[in-house]
Amino acid sequence: MQEQEFNLMKSYYPQTVQRIQEKVEEECDLLDYEGSRLYDEYPDKYMLYHLSCKIKEDLQPEMNSQAIRESFLDELVQVMLYQEISRRRCRRHRCRRYF
Repeated sequence: MQEQEFNLMKSYYPQTVQRIQEKVEEECDLLDYEGSRLYDEYPDKYMLYHLSCKIKEDLQPEMNSQAIRESFLDELVQVMLYQEISRRRCRRHRCRRYF
């Protein structure tokens, strides 16, 4: 039920933010496996920052045509990445509780 509500709220995102969210989810999907560093008790801050920079670099060509300050884009990508990781960690924790 929480997942449905999250998807509904995601559908309200502006188009630029939807594109960023898609890229964040793609990168998190690549790191979503058993033993991943995303699920460490204390994820490495440098690894997370490096991942957000990689996402931002991938999005840079698309975002240059839009009026987004680079510092704002960097912060937005970081916040969206951390939110997605947090959501996945909570989902994994809830699922493991039943087994």
